[in-house]
Amino acid sequence: MSRHRSTTRRRLLTVSGLGVVSTLSGCAGVGGKESPAYEDGTAEDVDGDDRTPEEMTAAEALAEQEIHESVTPLEALTIVDHEFVLEDGFNGPTVQGTVENTGDDRIQFVELRVRLYDADDAQLGRYLDTTGDLEGSDEWSFEVILLESPADIASYDVTVLGTPT
Repeated sequence: MSRHRSTTRRRLLTVSGLGVVSTLSGCAGVGGKESPAYEDGTAEDVDGDDRTPEEMTAAEALAEQEIHESVTPLEALTIVDHEFVLEDGFNGPTVQGTVENTGDDRIQFVELRVRLYDADDAQLGRYLDTTGDLEGSDEWSFEVILLESPADIASYDVTVLGTPT
């Protein structure tokens, strides 16, 4: 009986110790990770129709909303330009532009994030576009599909992050 109690106690201490280590390392990661800088943009001329149910289904299949935790701000990634564009069909409201890898080294994974806001500056959602293997001095043209109604969008902000090789 004492052996079982000792094993259970040892197991509890081990699991508790691992929990504390995980918690502390998680806190260190949060404090040590640099926050991305966002550039502002406005959504002008958004006098467009909402998507049909069929168009919304297609847009939802292509719109990316899951961020990747492995990306961080990289000095070599620069947003060259960006603008709000209202496309016909399922694309609907988008943010389009260009990102450049100004460095010499290939960037393994690039993520462009867009946050949308209404006229009261309440955040409506977050959307993104991604690419892989952006070589040094190369550019990438992105298109972020937004699932919000064009009439609700007043402004957005945008940032780019990456994972170096």
